[in-house]
Amino acid sequence: MTLASPATHTSRRRLRACHECDWVVALPPLRPGERADCPRCGHTLAKRHYRPAQRSLALAVSALIALMLAVSFPFVSFEAGGIGNRIELTQTATTLIGFHQPLVAIGVALTIIVLPAVYLLGVIWLQIGLLRDDPLPISRGIARSLSHLHPWMMADVFIIGALVSLIKVAGMAQLELGVSFWAFCAFAILLLATTQSIDADWMWFSLAGEPRAPEGTHSGQTAASQGLTGCPTCGLVNRLGRDGHGHCRRCGEHLHARLPYSLQRTWALLAAAAVMYIPANVYPIMTTTSLGQSEPSTIIGGVVELWQMGSWPIAAVIFTASILVPVGKLIALSWLCLVVHRSDELNGQARTRLYRVTEFIGRWSMVDVFVVAILVALIRAGTLMSVTPGPAALAFGSVVVLTMLAAMTFDPRLIWDAPRTQRLRHNQGKTT
Repeated sequence: MTLASPATHTSRRRLRACHECDWVVALPPLRPGERADCPRCGHTLAKRHYRPAQRSLALAVSALIALMLAVSFPFVSFEAGGIGNRIELTQTATTLIGFHQPLVAIGVALTIIVLPAVYLLGVIWLQIGLLRDDPLPISRGIARSLSHLHPWMMADVFIIGALVSLIKVAGMAQLELGVSFWAFCAFAILLLATTQSIDADWMWFSLAGEPRAPEGTHSGQTAASQGLTGCPTCGLVNRLGRDGHGHCRRCGEHLHARLPYSLQRTWALLAAAAVMYIPANVYPIMTTTSLGQSEPSTIIGGVVELWQMGSWPIAAVIFTASILVPVGKLIALSWLCLVVHRSDELNGQARTRLYRVTEFIGRWSMVDVFVVAILVALIRAGTLMSVTPGPAALAFGSVVVLTMLAAMTFDPRLIWDAPRTQRLRHNQGKTT
């Protein structure tokens, strides 16, 4: 099957409103391997792939098979002094329930198994319909859901957590990696490749065509100044109602001129994350029992322990992911909220890049939570040798989720709104 680029099917160049700076641009025809970036802020508006349906379908099926293998075989086993244990991947979540950590268990299961499986099944469902040139039922709803699921899939972060856990245990026991471990590594790589293979622009054109932009739409201006907005899901430019709200004509997504109460919600989430960050560092994240003696360990204590063991690279990874990244996100988002009304064209790009970095790195802080989940499931030999989760695990997981939500609720278009608002006020002052 050959589906041509949507750029060749339309009678005029297609218009897009950048999600990060609100600049209206006309997309050029794209060949496989090419992408279109916003000329104002550099945000990628569209990226074309060669045979996108076949590519995504093959990767999604392969990733799903790898996930099935990962949950069907032993993940890792250890033996020390005649005492050993072997775990499966699912036990990294289910074991936490027995230690009265159901919320952490649900978070682990969702981010490494459930949500990725739902995502892959959705991709397979969509691409089969596109290959048949007849979209299957509820395809538009599934396509909308894919973009919302993407930030919460953390299989790649779990792999880093598994490596850190193995290094911690390697000094005290003999480890054996099971088929599930290698299958999950393959799954993480294939899942990442699947997400990168999704050509959203082509997919939405194939599902629902390309309605024309509203009459009177001009490129080289902001969408808000024309009473328009770009759909964050399918990219279509839509005209808003008088109240600044509406629905996308193509995918049905709720639309707003700007995210409602963006700064207020971001501040509230940042405040909640800052409060939770205190118990996350004060209380132990796990307690290690060896020969009847229990030793609680905080996040920073685990970093010091790894450093003393000589695992300097791993200690640096944990310190970066668990200390620098959460604190950096809190500071960066707070600073952006404070200076958003004092932005100008000169620093708009730099502040937008800071926002992109802040949004990207937030999920990697889950490494410590995954380390706890793996060690608790693996090391279970009673008073001889065991690991139990501490209260900081839930607190730190809450910090990660809250900072991710804070980045999502911050509307980067506000950074670029300030110059326009200042100019309008300046001009109004001159006329009076």
